[in-house]
Amino acid sequence: MSLVPLGAFVAVSAALFFIGLGGVLVRRNAVVILMCVELMLNAANLALVAFSRRYGLVDERGSVFVVFIFVIAAAEVAVGLAIILALYRNRPTVDVDEVTEMKG
Repeated sequence: MSLVPLGAFVAVSAALFFIGLGGVLVRRNAVVILMCVELMLNAANLALVAFSRRYGLVDERGSVFVVFIFVIAAAEVAVGLAIILALYRNRPTVDVDEVTEMKG
């Protein structure tokens, strides 16, 4: 059985994380920014599972942390989309540069 080395998982995880980070820093659409944050969280999940499978002899703590990150990501999406919808009702745009204040 051939095993994929841990460095390959870490490299893919780092690439996904930096793609997400670049999307957060470059893009101006709020929905795309939320998607890039999700990509960064999934990159962290990949690294956690890879390290857990490689070094977890008895317990699977990395997989437990992945479940917590999934819960946090779901809450982030729910709250983020609610804020975006509330802003869209006041100003018909999702461009983060045009929304400068949260006053109603």
